[in-house]
Amino acid sequence: MTSLLRREPRMEHLDVLERLDRTLGEWMRAFSTPQHLAPTREWTPADLVQVDEFYEDGILVIRAELPGIDPDEDVDLTVADGLLHIQAERRQEEEREERGYVRKELRYGSFVRSLPLPEGVTEADISATYKDGMLEIRVPAPQPEPAKRIAVDKG
Repeated sequence: MTSLLRREPRMEHLDVLERLDRTLGEWMRAFSTPQHLAPTREWTPADLVQVDEFYEDGILVIRAELPGIDPDEDVDLTVADGLLHIQAERRQEEEREERGYVRKELRYGSFVRSLPLPEGVTEADISATYKDGMLEIRVPAPQPEPAKRIAVDKG
């Protein structure tokens, strides 16, 4: 006896798209320049440095993912022209030739990220901590100066 199978056109459509996506991905890997094997490369915020900025009890908190760095040697925070500059470098450990890499996606190199600060903030106001690959920078919002009364001379 012949059995009938129900066709699901939508499912076939998804299967075709998945196969196409997989095929194109394999093709791109086969014909692309092996940049992931380059010894050093500049980081860009888009591909590695993820930053969260939010206010917590009137304090601007900036968190940046910086895994694999030594904050004492590899991070430099500066303030200039109303911008916080975060400069860091991830150093590559010595590489041995006998390692047979199949894939090498870890990024090494240096980067600079600049973020605007609230008006009136100085470097003395800013504090930073590093724990478990996360750099946290805390910037207290400057207190507005109270209004000052100006005397008017009668002329």
